[in-house]
Amino acid sequence: MPASATKSLRVAVLADSDTRWKWGALTAQRVTPTGAEIRLDGYLLRGRATPTPRQLEEVGVHADSLREVTGVEFLRAMSEQSYDVLVIALVGGGVQAMLHGLRNAWGSGKRPVVVTGYVGVVYEKLADGLLLRHGADLVLANSRHDADRFRAVYEGVGADASAVTEVALPFLGGEPYTGEHEPYTVVFAAQPSVPDSRKDRTYLLNRLIGHARKHPEREVLLKLRSKPGEHTTHIEELPYQKLVQGTDLPANFRLVYGHMGEVLDRTDLLVTVSSTAALEALHRRIPTVVLTDLGVREVLGNHHFTGSGCLASWDQLDAGHRPAPNEEWVARQGVAADGSYATAFDTARERIAKLLDRPGGLPPLTPYYTPETAPGYLPGILARHHLGPDGAPLPGAPAADKEPGPVRQIVRRAARGAYRHGVQRVAPVIRRMGEL
Repeated sequence: MPASATKSLRVAVLADSDTRWKWGALTAQRVTPTGAEIRLDGYLLRGRATPTPRQLEEVGVHADSLREVTGVEFLRAMSEQSYDVLVIALVGGGVQAMLHGLRNAWGSGKRPVVVTGYVGVVYEKLADGLLLRHGADLVLANSRHDADRFRAVYEGVGADASAVTEVALPFLGGEPYTGEHEPYTVVFAAQPSVPDSRKDRTYLLNRLIGHARKHPEREVLLKLRSKPGEHTTHIEELPYQKLVQGTDLPANFRLVYGHMGEVLDRTDLLVTVSSTAALEALHRRIPTVVLTDLGVREVLGNHHFTGSGCLASWDQLDAGHRPAPNEEWVARQGVAADGSYATAFDTARERIAKLLDRPGGLPPLTPYYTPETAPGYLPGILARHHLGPDGAPLPGAPAADKEPGPVRQIVRRAARGAYRHGVQRVAPVIRRMGEL
């Protein structure tokens, strides 16, 4: 049956954090061939960042089924069940391991179209991350700028670049900004690991509080990604919730959680260091500032916004600065503020439809990294996911046949809690002691 006439498709998404689940599930919905209805099965890779029920609810993307798995359990599920499309929303090493594991599990038999990509702005480890994602049928680029860079990397190492497919971030949306709210609302979009030092995070927090004091007529919100004890895509050792404890806060300053889109509904000025929230705001034409207070540096990710017209400091914001984005820059970054968002996924849909219609099915996955091309790198990546050099599960790899019992679930939650306590409490203390 032609894909264009397909009434129902089975789609699976494998994700390792709340933000990647959001990207993966929304991407699955966006790239489904036009006219098809999908059954979406979600798999959450067990690890330090496995999302909590609260985080999943905040993301607001629901699946027909959702379960937590190890990498080996996932590979077993993929060998036993038939899917049309698989979206892998993991860190680069996880993607590479799953590609090799799936190649082993599927062999030359029937397999789904495999899609992967990036959750947001790609500002570091470009070559490393891209080559770890090579081998998927579609490697999604969130903008024309990224698509050009991705192809250049693949072609530069002699790898097939045909999988690179330009799309846009799947979670853009909401009503365009039409004017100031009452009260005028400033939102600082916090990031778990940018910046990463106590000094810099305290500086940003104090400047945000200071802005609230200088402008008592404004509402100033600190938008947080997760609650203490929860992890997202990146480890957060110094949550702002803890840094603000004991501080005398002005009445117009608040900490908020929730869906970013709902917060943007009432935002008049979005401020961040380099969060993807900046692109969400620019898509809706909300005035957006990327801070320069800590420098414009690759380690912060704000260098990505050079040429955007959005770079500014807290001193400028305190004085009433209103940024004006560079329209050419915005267009190249996939923000689609010009109304083109509705067609941004057309190419991906068409490519997937053609692959689903391919006579004789799809060939085996062919990642760039193999035991021959990267013998000193690939085996370690595979071993971290309990896979051997050929992608087969190693002896003793965890692969439960049933859901864990109550005792095992309690032990697992306790272990995660201990890990997160170590990251957020013990590690910063040890680091400070080492600096004495």
